Amino acid sequence: MLKSIRAALVMSVITLSAFATSSTFAAPLKVVASFTVIADFAKNVGGDRVDITTIVGPDGDAHVYEPSPADAVAMAKAAVVLVNGLHFEGFLQRLVDASATKASIVTLTKGVTPIDFKPEFADADAAEGAGTGDGKTVTDPHAFQSIANARIYVKNIAEAFCTADSEGCNSYKANAAAYTTKLDALEGEVKAAIQSIPEAKRVVITSHDAFGYFEHEYGLTFLAPQGISTDSEPSAADVAKLVEQIKQDKAAAIFIENITNPRLIEQIASETGIKVGGTLYSDALSQPDGPASTYIDMMHNNITQIKGAILGS
Repeated sequence: MLKSIRAALVMSVITLSAFATSSTFAAPLKVVASFTVIADFAKNVGGDRVDITTIVGPDGDAHVYEPSPADAVAMAKAAVVLVNGLHFEGFLQRLVDASATKASIVTLTKGVTPIDFKPEFADADAAEGAGTGDGKTVTDPHAFQSIANARIYVKNIAEAFCTADSEGCNSYKANAAAYTTKLDALEGEVKAAIQSIPEAKRVVITSHDAFGYFEHEYGLTFLAPQGISTDSEPSAADVAKLVEQIKQDKAAAIFIENITNPRLIEQIASETGIKVGGTLYSDALSQPDGPASTYIDMMHNNITQIKGAILGS
């Protein structure tokens, strides 16, 4: 009889332990990421403790994205919403209002030193919240194109997850530290690749000004017919001005971006005689089976494409 009671108690403890374990993992932290780069950072920090919904998906353009009812539902259910800030997501406030979310809205560029500049080409920066295209100073929101800034994003995500889920804090911090080590290695690879390109050949043309932080950090020069947003088309005069500048600066390579229509870049390539070197990933990662399905893969793809087009290898 005593053995039966003991056996029953043991089974009860096992059952309760299993229930507690399943309960722990049955309700992961609900997180919304505004676009794919942030979602990738969040996955690396959160691991199995988070359930991530991404608003602007692979190859999507956050500058012109129009939210769906499903996006509002995801926002309403979220505990944490991770956003870039610096007016990158023109749709954000409308979506917050429509969803009436009670989630913590975390701006991941907190702690980043923003780059301000006057647009070279006047018509392209009239995006919502991005400044005006009349030569006034605008803030570049693409801070994630610097790996040093990516480390700041990751730190901010870990802090946000610790605040929302204190029990998982040690896990989040450990994951963030491990991922930051990978980013350190990535930065070394990018710098080495740039150093292998002769300084006179470090001029690249892309569709829009998405690479200002990359330029500032690593020493390439990027020229683009569109400003920091893809929201409007450059004028014929702007395109002509860029073509002339390309000829003067002796640009070494020209690329399309995964989020933009290649027509304009193909026109510029035709007028300058520079062959299109491939696709760079700027504001969004690729589809899961593509060459840039993670942030680290995106950086590897971009520097490989740039180096290959310039050096012919």
